[in-house]
Amino acid sequence: FYMKRVSVSKHPDGWTAKIAGNERASKVCTTQAECREFGIDLAKKIGAEFTLHGKDGRIREKNSYGNDPKNIRG
Repeated sequence: FYMKRVSVSKHPDGWTAKIAGNERASKVCTTQAECREFGIDLAKKIGAEFTLHGKDGRIREKNSYGNDPKNIRG
């Protein structure tokens, strides 16, 4: 079972929202908040896991918008 992932991270031109495995960003934003909103909407649309990274690259927020397997604890 493989779940798609959408991540928002720092970029030379601001912030990017990107689907894991895609070469190009889905969107480049000037603010983290703008990209976060876009990334969450995108994750909901495609049933993916959403990850928000801070300026330092560390994960600040993580959420799953797919159909989670019920047998996994956590």
